[in-house]
Amino acid sequence: MSSLIVMPKLGLTMEEGEIETWHKGEGEEVKKGEILFDVTTDKLTNEVEAKESGVLRKIFAQEGDTVKCLDPVAIIAGKNEDISGLLQEVNIDGDEIQPKETVSPVSDKNEMHEAESVPVKREGRIKISPIAKKIALQNNVDFELITGTGPMGRIVKNDVEQYIESNRIKVSPVARKLAEKLNVDLNKINKDGRIMKEDVLKFAKADEVQIQKLSEIDTSQVGEPINGEKIIKMSPMRKVIAKRMSESVRTSPTVTYNMSVDTSELKRFKNHIKDICKVTYTDLLIKIVSVVLKQFPLVNCSISGDSFILKNYVNMGVAVALDEGLIVPVVKDSDKKGLKELSVEFKELAKKAKENKLGPDDMGGATFTITNLGMYGIDTFSPIINQPEVAILGVNRICETPVVEDGKVIIKPLMNLSLTADHRAIDGAYAAQFLAKIKEYIEKPELLLL
Repeated sequence: MSSLIVMPKLGLTMEEGEIETWHKGEGEEVKKGEILFDVTTDKLTNEVEAKESGVLRKIFAQEGDTVKCLDPVAIIAGKNEDISGLLQEVNIDGDEIQPKETVSPVSDKNEMHEAESVPVKREGRIKISPIAKKIALQNNVDFELITGTGPMGRIVKNDVEQYIESNRIKVSPVARKLAEKLNVDLNKINKDGRIMKEDVLKFAKADEVQIQKLSEIDTSQVGEPINGEKIIKMSPMRKVIAKRMSESVRTSPTVTYNMSVDTSELKRFKNHIKDICKVTYTDLLIKIVSVVLKQFPLVNCSISGDSFILKNYVNMGVAVALDEGLIVPVVKDSDKKGLKELSVEFKELAKKAKENKLGPDDMGGATFTITNLGMYGIDTFSPIINQPEVAILGVNRICETPVVEDGKVIIKPLMNLSLTADHRAIDGAYAAQFLAKIKEYIEKPELLLL
């Protein structure tokens, strides 16, 4: 029985996902329980299993496409089963959804050689289906030149595909790289067959030295520009990070405040309870900051238009570094949990993060974020706010530092805290008071017992 495969909703906060990898291709047999495709959402990659056995008859969303939850991505059916009903369900116009094309831009060389084959632009409103128009725009095709074969001369998907195929430039990968290097327009090379590197060199009329130098390039260099630079496509996680960090900088007018704190008592407290519960400095900071946030509601809010949304709870995001980027699991209701419970929960979240087992709900709903670079020897930095939060706390290394106390020079383990705050919600004095309260708890951790 045919079935429509949709983008799964993997968590309450998930709205869309990106197809990262298809493990099956169109026409391949699929067994129930096999991994069908990988979907990336909010820096996470999840495997999606086939719920039915059959043949993968149609793929609607190609690798790299972003699809809204519950929108169709494929059809699984019997080999000879009629799937026209599902296709109509997917697209009311009757045109199947088209995956991303990777063809080269359309060439005009046929128009240059045979005047009688040059299409003539039509006057008036052009009738074209939405999917046909989308494909045409993706491939730089002037759809006014295409003759439609649909009802009443409407241009449909097949018309655009045929036009692209008939005007496609056939060119080797090395020839394409050379053309970019020599600024050669491949459309202007008059050749019936595939354009090779020799054709590009001849057209460019490069001198003998240049030809000898460039003609040594072979297909082993494809993927790297001739000047030795290397192009690496961003991973899905990196793309999400780049997008969100850029949005954060554009959204929030920020100021970073730094304060030095003495960690002597915090270290003593940590060692004193290690027989009962082994905690890290990060665990202690989660607890301390959660308590202090309840006293400074503006630091724990978000902004909507001209209103502040104050939270009567604390969901603590804690940045975890992975090889491919940064991920922020969230400890929910951290203000209501004891130190031991917080420590256990965060360690489990960090483990899941490093094993790529976090779910969307493990990462959503944070009201404040802590990011710790102390283990990398950083003394101070300006962390970027994790939207829609209004502040983020950066934790730096603990350094044995000489200080003057009662007229004497003594050595103390000092640590810098770096608070980046959205100035729309948090003024300098308010930020300073917030940091000073955290400092008080760090230097007198017994206050946690009150």
